[in-house]
Amino acid sequence: MNRTGLFVALGLAAAFAIVFGLYPRLDLVVAGWFFDPMAKDFPLRLGPAAAFARDAAMWIAWAFAAPSIVAVVVKFIRPLRPLMVPGRTVLFLLLTITLTAGVLSNLAFKSHWGRPRPVMVTEFGGPWPFKPWYDPTGDCPKNCSFFSGEGVTAFWTYAPAALAPPALRPVAYLAATAFGLATGALRMAFGGHFLTDVLASGLVAFLVIWLAYALIYRWPATRLTDAAIDAALTRLALPGYRLLQRLFGRKTGSTS
Repeated sequence: MNRTGLFVALGLAAAFAIVFGLYPRLDLVVAGWFFDPMAKDFPLRLGPAAAFARDAAMWIAWAFAAPSIVAVVVKFIRPLRPLMVPGRTVLFLLLTITLTAGVLSNLAFKSHWGRPRPVMVTEFGGPWPFKPWYDPTGDCPKNCSFFSGEGVTAFWTYAPAALAPPALRPVAYLAATAFGLATGALRMAFGGHFLTDVLASGLVAFLVIWLAYALIYRWPATRLTDAAIDAALTRLALPGYRLLQRLFGRKTGSTS
C-alpha cells in the first residue's frame, strides 16, 4: 500500500477507462465468450458446482473479517477486557469491508447506476439495450451491473494482504489479485457482470484500502494506535454494559 502501488493502479485504471471508453462493445465481446447462442443462456450459471464456488468465494473473503467481528462482539459483552485482535486491525478490516462491499457497491452505485447486467441486454436475449460502463442511464431499476459487489468483496482481500509480514506481502497482494479476478470471472461466466464491472470493483477496493491504510497506519496526522481504538470501543460499550448489569442486578466493576 505504497505510492508505487497507487500509481500503478491509477495507470491501469486510466488505460482500461480509455480502451473501454473508446470501444465499449469490447464488454459484449468478452461477455459473449461465456454465452451459448444455441441455448440462449449463460450455461455455467445453472451448474451447482459453479454456484458453490461463488458462495465459497464470499465465505473466504468474510473469513478474513470474522476474527475482527468476533473481537468487537466480545468487546461489547466484556468492555473492560482488551480486544482479542489489535485495535487498528479491527478498525482497518471492518471499515474497509463495510465501505467496499456495503456502502459503495450496494448503496452508492448498484442501486443508482442503471447499467443492465449481461443477462439483461438484448444481445444476450434480455429486454434492455447495452450500456457502456460510464453510462448510468440504463433501464435496470435496482441491483444493477456496475460495479461488481462480489468482485469488490473478493478484491477486499487486499486489506488482510496489506497486514501480512513484509516479506510475504508481495505474494499476498498477488493472491488477492488472483482471487478477485477469479471471482469476477465467475460472475462474468454467470452473465452477472461485464469485464469493466470487475475491473472497476478491483480499482475501488484498492483505492479505499490504500486510503484507509494511509489514514490508520502511515500518515502522522491521522495515525492511530491499538490502545486508542481499544479505549474508544470501551467507552462506547460501557453504557450499555452497565445498563444490562443494573437490570440484572449485577455489579458493574467486575471484568468477569
